[in-house]
Amino acid sequence: MPRARSILITGASSGIGEALAYAYAAPGVRLHLGGRDAARLAVVVGESRARGATVEGRAIDVTDRDATRAWVEAADDAGGLDLVIANAGISAGMGGAGEDEAQTRRLFAVNVDGLFNTVWPLVPRMRARRAGHIAVMSSLAGYRGFPGAPAYSATKAAVKSWGEAMRGALAKDGVTVSVICPGWVKSRMTEGNRFPMPFLVETDRAGAIIKRGLDRGAARIAFPWPVAFGAWLFAALPASIGDALVRRLPEKEGGVSGA
Repeated sequence: MPRARSILITGASSGIGEALAYAYAAPGVRLHLGGRDAARLAVVVGESRARGATVEGRAIDVTDRDATRAWVEAADDAGGLDLVIANAGISAGMGGAGEDEAQTRRLFAVNVDGLFNTVWPLVPRMRARRAGHIAVMSSLAGYRGFPGAPAYSATKAAVKSWGEAMRGALAKDGVTVSVICPGWVKSRMTEGNRFPMPFLVETDRAGAIIKRGLDRGAARIAFPWPVAFGAWLFAALPASIGDALVRRLPEKEGGVSGA
């Protein structure tokens, strides 16, 4: 694929979003970075500029549909976005008390509606110019519902399925869609986990893996491969076996975290 020169990334103030900003920051690249934490985002903006990129940062809550649309459309007006990475997301655990309705709705508002708020304003524009690349952040947790994180699993399953479907729907219009499915990545989302996380990936390595996949227009970027294979296997098993296995997995601690 042609090298992306104008890129928008949500959830860029920490974790994978921050790593992606640094992976793409280079002379001749214009970055539009959004994040909820203005102070952390300012650090990412400064470091990305130091690497030679032209950078515009915006403190943004992707659940605010109107504000997100205005920001995304202004970024596209500034030069025609080649790539949008809808990365902003949060996770939450059960905390031993079970998941309540408010937490479930909060995760869907950020992880699903927030992604739609980011992507949909660009779909007709990219279709019209028959060019563009949309990347959506799912997770290996989206392969199979896990009792320790019901809403998080469900949001990431929705993103995965929607992204895969949109890849086919937009292909005829010259627009590429990629679905990103990371395993455990060292970030604010995982720092509170009190259980083993096999094959934990450092954020800079995660950014490099994702960028490499996006550069070639990959349909799905799932990593690390041993965990990706395990997630696929869990999903393929009969429910009687899969249910027994996933019930043994540890619960994530309570509380919401994320970019």
